[in-house]
Amino acid sequence: MPLTKETRCAIYTRVSTDAGLEQDFNSLDAQREAAESYIKSQAHEGWRLIQCSYDDGGYSGGTLERPALTRLLSDVRDRKVDVIVVYKVDRLTRSLADFAKLVDLFDQNGTSFVSVTQAFNTTNSMGRLTLNVLLSFAQFEREVTAERIRDKIAASKKKGLWVGGVPPFGYRVADRKLIVDPQEAEVIRRIFSRYLELGSITPLLEELYRTGIKTRSRILSSGKKTGGVPFTRGPLNHLLKNRTYIGYLNHHGNSYPAEHEPIVGVGVFDAVQRQLVSNARSTHQSRSQNASLLQGRLFDDRGNLMTPTYTRKNGIRYRYYACRLLYEGRGQEAGRIRRISAPDIERAVLGAIREQHPSIADARASGALGRDLVEQISRCVSQIMISLSSRW
Repeated sequence: MPLTKETRCAIYTRVSTDAGLEQDFNSLDAQREAAESYIKSQAHEGWRLIQCSYDDGGYSGGTLERPALTRLLSDVRDRKVDVIVVYKVDRLTRSLADFAKLVDLFDQNGTSFVSVTQAFNTTNSMGRLTLNVLLSFAQFEREVTAERIRDKIAASKKKGLWVGGVPPFGYRVADRKLIVDPQEAEVIRRIFSRYLELGSITPLLEELYRTGIKTRSRILSSGKKTGGVPFTRGPLNHLLKNRTYIGYLNHHGNSYPAEHEPIVGVGVFDAVQRQLVSNARSTHQSRSQNASLLQGRLFDDRGNLMTPTYTRKNGIRYRYYACRLLYEGRGQEAGRIRRISAPDIERAVLGAIREQHPSIADARASGALGRDLVEQISRCVSQIMISLSSRW
């Protein structure tokens, strides 16, 4: 009588959440028990359970990035597994595209796939067809669930309810509600008031850096620390536009009245928005008129680029160049001269151009020509070094 060929079987189990996994008998155990019983029922076919465990607790079926599944697939490639047994197909994956990849991998390595409750495997074309149909419905269910969650979040935000995520600087979360953090709220009020007093973001960034005011630091679930760094232009601009600070919640470009306490008054907030719009228009206009003669050409004594900026006091606009490292939280790396009056340095450069090219009657009136002439300017402590373009 011929001997039955031994078939090595591996059981894979998965649950989407880790709730209840601490219990003596949990969902993973139930899946494994059902799979073990099925393997025992096939003992006459030579089926034998291998001792390795492949259990993923708290992992979604929408991705293949799961530790136990990664080990299982590695063993499949090493030809250590003949049959993979699962309780249901969606325990392996809920993605039709991912399932197609897995079936291809199984076929390449002579591995079959069996579902205990659905009684089929991938060793024949009918089994593969049935699996594809079932996975199509599993993927459909997953997408519908995701849509329901998105709709619920949108409905909750329209009612002004906090639905999770990282709370804005100035707030903490308690009992699923935004609660004002007194210390951070004071920083927020100061940022709004100082912006109105200084007139633009650039001097505000310098002041925040100088006074040591930084973003909130927090520890991620992975243990990595994030935040706790100086403010930069983008985050500060976003903060000044955030309607959460006047008692609203934002969702997909819209904002809705919320339950939490505002930090900033509506009048102050609206004044800041008007100033932001005015500054944006002024910046656009100055750029279109090429007002900054030395943009991209002026460097400090350490070789750091100095960028054009301005401030407004008593309705008067003052232009100057400042080391860009000040806005990147790296002020300690800047040169000894961190900013300089734009009219003064431009006047000095244009004077040097006129000395080199007397034919230029009015270099200031020929801004584009002046920019073509200047290759690079280095502002040292006691002197200005001007390098003219080799074309001239």
